[in-house]
Amino acid sequence: MAVTKSKIVSGEESEIHDEPHIEGSRVTVQHIHARVEGRGLRPETVAERLNLDVADVYEALAYYHRHPEEMRAVEARRQRAAEAAPTLEKPE
Repeated sequence: MAVTKSKIVSGEESEIHDEPHIEGSRVTVQHIHARVEGRGLRPETVAERLNLDVADVYEALAYYHRHPEEMRAVEARRQRAAEAAPTLEKPE
C-alpha cells in the first residue's frame, strides 16, 4: 500500500504562516474549515475557487478535526489579534 506525505504544513514548520496551511499555498486549514463547515460550501466548490485539489480540502478538514487543541489556539490568536486591531471610524 502506498503512503502519501501530508500536504498540510503545521504552524511550527511553516515559513509563511503561524498556523497550519496547505503546502505550496497560503491557504490555511482554518480558512478551509470556515468555508466548508462554517459557510456550508461544498468541498468541491472551495477547491475550485481556491485552485486546489479537492483532496487538499478534505485533508485540511481532517487536520482541523485531528488537532483540536492546535486549532483552538489558532482561533484564540486570531480573536486576540482582531480585538487588538484598531478600528477605522468614518469621519463625520
